[in-house]
Amino acid sequence: MKAAVLHQPKTPLVIEDVAIGKPGPREVLVRTAAVGVCHSDLHFLDGAYPYPMPAILGHEAAGVVEQVGAEVRTVRPGDHVITCLSAYCGHCEHCLTGHLSLCIEPDTRRREGEEPRLMARQGGPMNQFLNLSAFAEQMLIHEHALVAIRRDMPLDRAALIGCAVTTGMGAVIHTAKVQPGETVAVIGCGGIGLATVNSAAIAGAGRIIAIDRVPAKLELARKFGATDLIDAGNADVLDAVRELTGGGVHHAFEAIGLKQTTEQAFAMLRRGGTATVIGMIAPGVKIELKGSDFLGEKRIQGSLMGSNRFPVDMPRMVDFYMAGRLHLDELIAQRLPLERINDAFDELRRGELARSVILFE
Repeated sequence: MKAAVLHQPKTPLVIEDVAIGKPGPREVLVRTAAVGVCHSDLHFLDGAYPYPMPAILGHEAAGVVEQVGAEVRTVRPGDHVITCLSAYCGHCEHCLTGHLSLCIEPDTRRREGEEPRLMARQGGPMNQFLNLSAFAEQMLIHEHALVAIRRDMPLDRAALIGCAVTTGMGAVIHTAKVQPGETVAVIGCGGIGLATVNSAAIAGAGRIIAIDRVPAKLELARKFGATDLIDAGNADVLDAVRELTGGGVHHAFEAIGLKQTTEQAFAMLRRGGTATVIGMIAPGVKIELKGSDFLGEKRIQGSLMGSNRFPVDMPRMVDFYMAGRLHLDELIAQRLPLERINDAFDELRRGELARSVILFE
C-alpha cells in the first residue's frame, strides 16, 4: 500500500510502498477514506515530541472495514468507522472507572516477538503511530481503536471527529463540564479550538469569547457560535476578556500549547473558574502561575483527547452533525491527495487555515 513515511524529524514525508499484515485476533483491516492533518502530527514531524523512526504518522481518520480477525465483535466488513488514538484495553483501572482515554495498557499493540503490523518493503519494521498510522491507504488496528458509525455520514467529515471534534467537545462536556449560561473563552481557533467553540455553544454557554491572531479564523469562530471576538495581535487579551465579562470567565480553554497562552488562560478566570489545557505543550516547558490566585479557588487542568469515551461519544457526534448542530463542513479548508501531504503541513505551519483533509480514492 501507499503511505507517507517519516524517516527523520524535520524532513518531508516520503510517499512509498509499505507492507501491511493480515488481521490477527481482535484486529481490523480498514481501507482509509479520509484523514485530517492535525497539529499533533506536526509536533512529531518537527521533532518537538520524539518517536521511533521510520513511522507512518496520522491519527484523525475514517474509513471502511475490509477484513476482521478472530474474536472481533464490534465491527464487520463493510462497516463505516472512525478511528481514535485512545485505544483502550477494557480491563485496567482507568477503563473500569470510565476513563478510557487514560488507558496505557499494551494489549492493543502486537507483542514483542510477533510479526509487526507494518513492514518496510525493503525489510525491517515500520513503526505504527499511536495505534493507527493513518497517512496510508490501509490501517491494521485493534478493534478498540475504532467505532462503527451510520453509513449516511460523509467520511471526509467523519474523519474530523476522530481527533479535533472529540478533543474539543470532550474538553467542554467531559473535562470541564460547562454548564448552561456560563462564560467561556477559547484561545486558538484552529481545528480543535473551533470545535471547542462549537461545543460550548451546544452546551449552552452564555458567552463564548474566541481569541486568535488571524482575523479569518475569528470570523469562522463566529459562525461556530462565538459571541465575542478578540484579535490577540491588536488587543490586550486579559483586559479585553475582563471588560467583556465583568471580571473573568468561568472557563478558559487553551487550544494552542504555548506557555504564554496557558498562563493567560489561568489569568483570565473569575473566582472559582477553571482553565483547561487542550494544546500539546512541548516537553520541558514550565508554566508559571500566581500562587495567590489559588485563594480564589481557581483551577487549571489538562484534557487528553477530551476525556473521551469514544465508542459512545463519536456516534452521538455524528448525530449532532446530521442534525445540523455540529459544524464540520466549514472546518475543512481544503481536500488534498496523499501526494500533497507535505503541502498540507506547510499550510499548518503558517496557521492560516482551519483543517486540511487528505482524501484517498
